[in-house]
Amino acid sequence: MAKSLRSFLSLVFLLGIFVVSDGSFRNKASNSRSSGDLSRSLRTAQTMNSTSASAAVDDPEEVAATVCMSIRNSTNRRSLGYLSTCGTGNPIDDCWRCDHNWHLDRKRLADCGIGFGRNAAGGRAGDYYVVTDPRDEDPVNPRPGTLRHAAIQDAPLWITFQRDMVIVLKQELIVNSFKTIDGRGADVHISGGACVTVQYVTNVIIHGIHIHDCRPTGNAMVRSSPSHYGWRTMADGDGISIFGSSHVWVDHCSLSHCADGLVDAVMGSTAITISNNYFTHHNEVMLLGHSDSYDGDKAMQVTIAFNHFGEGLIQRMPRCRHGYFHVVNNDYTHWEMYAIGGSANPTINSQGNRYLAPANPFAKEVTKRVDTDASEWRRWNWRSAGDLLLNGAYFTASGAGASASYARASSLGAKPSAMVASLTSGAGALSCRKGRLC
Repeated sequence: MAKSLRSFLSLVFLLGIFVVSDGSFRNKASNSRSSGDLSRSLRTAQTMNSTSASAAVDDPEEVAATVCMSIRNSTNRRSLGYLSTCGTGNPIDDCWRCDHNWHLDRKRLADCGIGFGRNAAGGRAGDYYVVTDPRDEDPVNPRPGTLRHAAIQDAPLWITFQRDMVIVLKQELIVNSFKTIDGRGADVHISGGACVTVQYVTNVIIHGIHIHDCRPTGNAMVRSSPSHYGWRTMADGDGISIFGSSHVWVDHCSLSHCADGLVDAVMGSTAITISNNYFTHHNEVMLLGHSDSYDGDKAMQVTIAFNHFGEGLIQRMPRCRHGYFHVVNNDYTHWEMYAIGGSANPTINSQGNRYLAPANPFAKEVTKRVDTDASEWRRWNWRSAGDLLLNGAYFTASGAGASASYARASSLGAKPSAMVASLTSGAGALSCRKGRLC
């Protein structure tokens, strides 16, 4: 594995990708795929650093094809048979996936959190609740054995699933505090209706669920606890909506095709980790911060780590307002407009990510300042450290680099960007079976 990574990095270097002294990257090679342009790019790279690129390249087309194949192979996550399910350097997965008997100690997962949401306890202190019924017939009086009946309980619960199921929610699933929704061991889809709302609660873990094709719902009565139900206005159709909540961890979920965002966190939400997820086929992927005028999000802290932002994505991975955001060791293989955007002076700390720009020459920039003049955003603290930028991708840094600001946007140690392929190889909902490694 180490040999293959070294070979990949050598090939990347030969294509002319260099680290600039301030930690940002620029692609010195031409974006053209023609043989002549590749040859010129390789000669430029050799001229700029002859000591590191002393060997002649006989066939630049072959070098380019090898690099592209390596990237394609790493983004086809399920075909990475040579990667072990554990010992990859991913601290979350290495904490529990190496155990064949993970199902006998499911709650160990709660000790494996990282980042700003690392203290999310979920239902660790409670009983297990096994969902046996995929139906959602009555959002006010949910049937025992359903996911809704489990999620609204006041007591801490660790929620699991008896079998594979597709759950079509009539209205938002309002999750109460101290809940873990653990899809391991079953193929669980929340799809085709409403999706998940985490509102004014704390200590929630959502793990191993497929969430897709979520639709706007509302203007209906919905129960949020055994003692309370009330009128819900129209929901936007987010996959997971985090609203005024804290200590939330979303891990190893697969999300796509929702009416609004895939994961949104607003209205003073904080202490959040979004990790090991696989995002695909969506426009506005992730919104962090309610509005430019809402000061309640100034204390927001969110970690975005080990995720794969994959095919069919357009923008907002994430789009940040106010707050402090640590974007670390993610694999960005697709975007159409931009990857990371923001307004209202957020602090963004990008470390050890891999950014592969699209072919469109006008969409190479990773970053976007939304509706803000350069005279203002130049003061915002946005930095790139140790990121790998490919195919012409570039990150526009800004700010004075105030150490106190970045300290509040730092939540774990970043791994080298060369490890991103292995760190994110298991992103998304896992195929776990009892007695086997996940």
